[in-house]
Amino acid sequence: MQKAATAVGVVFLAVGVRGFIPGITTDYDLLSFGGHHPMAKLLGIFQVSVLHNIVHLLFGVAAPALARTVQGARAYLIGGGIIYLVLWIYGLVIDETSSANFVPLNTADDWLHLVRGTTARVANVRPPLDGAYGGKWATFTW
Repeated sequence: MQKAATAVGVVFLAVGVRGFIPGITTDYDLLSFGGHHPMAKLLGIFQVSVLHNIVHLLFGVAAPALARTVQGARAYLIGGGIIYLVLWIYGLVIDETSSANFVPLNTADDWLHLVRGTTARVANVRPPLDGAYGGKWATFTW
């Protein structure tokens, strides 16, 4: 669980940093702080802004602090999963051209958020490798 949380954090840090690199982020000159107008896209697919990149960096920075314990790693994975499921639903219900799309999100972001949110559930139902919880299955009921 702790290694999974750390790995997720590394991915978030990499994504956050890459969101600021021209070439990896297409239309980099159009990168703005936030709002529904940014046309910059990470890998030419995922709409990003400075705010969006900062959120990824913050999720990445939180990982090592929380992954120090099994409980912290679990909270990081589950809490992050819940946040990303909420972002998925939010992205589905808002109009991408409205001012409510302040992060900003596009369809590719929405489906990536679904994948990120559901992986927290998958990671949470496997038996812990470190023998925590008496070797019993680690489960979490939503």
